[in-house]
Formats: sequence, C-alpha cells, structure tokens
Amino acid sequence: MSNYIETVIENCKKNNPGEVEFHQTVEEVLRSLEPVIEKHPEYQEAAILERLVEPERGITFKVTWVDDAGKVQVNKGYRYQFNSAIGPYKGGLRFAPNVYPGIIKFLGFEQIFKNSLTGLPIGGGKGGANFDPTGKSDAEVMRFCQAFITELYRHIGPSTDVPAGDLGVGGREIGYMYGQYKKIVNRFEGTLTGKGLSWGGLNGRTEATGYGIVYYAQCMLEANGEKLEGKKVAISGFGNVSWGTALKLNELGAKVITISGPDGYIYDPDGVSGEKVDYMLELRASGKNICSPYAEKYPNATFYAGKKPWEVDADLYIPCATQNEIREEDAKSFVERGVKFVCEGSNMSSTNEAIKIMQDGGIIVGPSKAANAGGVACSCIEMGQNAGKTVFTPEQVHAQLKDIMVGIHDACKDAAEKYGFGYNLVAGANIAGFLKVADAMMAQGIC
Repeated sequence: MSNYIETVIENCKKNNPGEVEFHQTVEEVLRSLEPVIEKHPEYQEAAILERLVEPERGITFKVTWVDDAGKVQVNKGYRYQFNSAIGPYKGGLRFAPNVYPGIIKFLGFEQIFKNSLTGLPIGGGKGGANFDPTGKSDAEVMRFCQAFITELYRHIGPSTDVPAGDLGVGGREIGYMYGQYKKIVNRFEGTLTGKGLSWGGLNGRTEATGYGIVYYAQCMLEANGEKLEGKKVAISGFGNVSWGTALKLNELGAKVITISGPDGYIYDPDGVSGEKVDYMLELRASGKNICSPYAEKYPNATFYAGKKPWEVDADLYIPCATQNEIREEDAKSFVERGVKFVCEGSNMSSTNEAIKIMQDGGIIVGPSKAANAGGVACSCIEMGQNAGKTVFTPEQVHAQLKDIMVGIHDACKDAAEKYGFGYNLVAGANIAGFLKVADAMMAQGIC
C-alpha cells in the first residue's frame, strides 16, 4: 500500500515540477493515509488520491493596471479550484511578491481538508497574485483589485467559488474587489467573504482565525491534563491572526510574551496585553511590515533583529506568520528544552522534518489545517448569513466558532486513535478531513 501512495506522490512531483510547497503538503497528507487506504481499497480503485492532488480547475490570468505615476504594470493572477465534492470552492486570495503556482496549490490542497474538518459544506480552493500591496497607495491598490476581479469574476459565484482574504488581502482589498464584482454582475450576493459589517460582513469574522487557534490549543492542553490559564505563550507575526490570537489568549488568562515580523521579534516580559494588542493593529496598518517600533513605544520590551521567537522559553508556541517558519533547528531546540505544546496558526507552519522531530521528541503538535480552520468556518457562516438575508450577533458567531473548534479537535483525536496513531493530531486531521471528502467523491461517481 505504501508503494501506491509513494507512486501518487512521485507522479504529483513529476506533474508539478519545482512546486516545493505543494510537494510538501501532498507528502505530509498522503503518507498519513496509509492505514485508511489499507482499510478502504475502494479508494485506490476509484483513484481518489490521484484525483485529490489534481485541481478540478486551474485559472491563470494577466492583471494589467496603472500605478500613480501613470506607468502600466503587469502581474500574474491565479485561482486553483481543487475540490468541490462537499460544497463550493472556498479559500482566500493571497497578494504577495512570492506568490506562484506552488504556493497557491499548497494552500488550495490544504484547504480541502481544513474545510472538511469544519463540518460545513465547503470545498477547497485558493488564489492570489504576485502583487505586493506594501507601500502602494490606496488608489493603486484599488486599481489593482478592480483589474484582478475583472478577470476572475466569471469563475466565481455564491454557489461556485467564494474567495476571501489571506496574506496581503484585508478589508480594504475585499471592499475594492467586491465593489467591482457587484458592478460587473449587477447582483448583490455573497461571493466574497470578509466584507464590511455594513454590507454583508460577519460580526466576529476579523478575530475568528485567532480565536479558533486558541480554542484548539485549549483543547490540546486540557486533553493532556493542563490548563491554558497562567501559561506563557510565544507567538509569531503581528497581523490579523496574531492579533486575534493574542486577544483570546489574554481573555483566557494566558500571557503573550512575543510577537514578530520580517525584521525580527519582540520579547515583552510584561506581556502583550491591553493597549499593546491594539498597537499591533497600528503596526499592521502602517504598511511598513516591521515590528521593531513596538520596543521603542514600550521600553521594557526588547527587539531581536533578524531572529525568530522560538528561542524564548515558553509553555506554548503558536506560529502565526507564514509557512515553514518552524524548521529542523527550531524543532531540535524545542525537544532539547522540553517543550510540550506547539499549535500551528499559520498555514503549514512547520516543515515536514520539523514535525517529525517534534513528534519523535514527545511534543504535541496541533496542525494548521485543524487549528487554523476557525477563519474559514466563520467565512462559511458569513455565506449563510448572506444567503438567508439575516445578521448574526457576535455572541452567536463566537458560540458557533467555539463549538466548531472543539468538534474539530475531537474529530482529529478520534480519527487518530481509530487508525492506530494514538493522540497524533497531525495524522488525525488528515484522516478526518480526507474521509468526508473521499466518501462524497465515491458517492458522486467518476467525475
């Protein structure tokens, strides 16, 4: 059976050369599915794995726009619609200079299982462009977003594909894209999520990803006889995910001692709480993509240039910045220092090698496709709000979110135990997410 899985992995690499991030996630997911395929040979007969690693549709397009100097600029846009077996494609749009097919495919493939784990009727997709909004004027961002959605609009819709935000795409970008989409199709419908509250957005969506990560981490600790209250937590990033994570950690009695950016990390022994959490939003809104000003504003904090916060001693580590931010050397350091818990907040926070080192060293790892699912879960709730022409209160949203995250943790735990992995949430997330999608694909025939 392992030969079959390895063949699928190797063929995927051959068919998608140079797309290392996509290769990484395919390897990580498929290798944990060996006992599932052994128990269900019908999945192999129906080529479920081969069909899963191939997007149902891939769209690549030119985005032409004019900057403030009147110069014509050209970027590349992408949307990979991976799997619609359990619902319309759902996944964010990422605007960053390093975006290329390998990044978008990795995110889209992960999204299949993440969306499945929520228990909600949404399939997996992802998109974006190699456009960097950093340092651009609002007018330039608007013109780019309008050009981008003018090309993408014909491939999306409330029952087809519902994009949202991701790295480089916040409320401003969603607003510009939604306005252009609405103008083109002449319909007010829930085709993008992450909208403003006055025009169909969900009250509670902004903090949802961070809140969900903390709910998942809380389940991890409690399942192992510990409590979140009083724990020192090192997080990375200082954007929306980190902000929501810090908010909820403080609310539940934990102490956030680090944030980070591309320029280095901040260590704050007094804790990142109160107005300091609000200041994270100011840093993000500055457009400078640096966290060093935090130490200038709060003198008891220290800025460590060019370093990651994983060298700081903490009880729990939550990476919230970008993919592969925990590498082999970080994992080895965690094991040497007796770290117990790592909960991934960013997509594919750790390399496959780092995950193996951590798990072999007794560290409990909460995988991003499970812990990070609160954001897309609330995006689906926003879709339901739009379809029902109603408005949910923040209390209703947060209650649903917590229930979903607890359910995801339990599904991961139960699936891992059933297939002989013990309390291995990484394998459990892959298995639980896969089974729902595989069964739907089987029921719908070869299509």
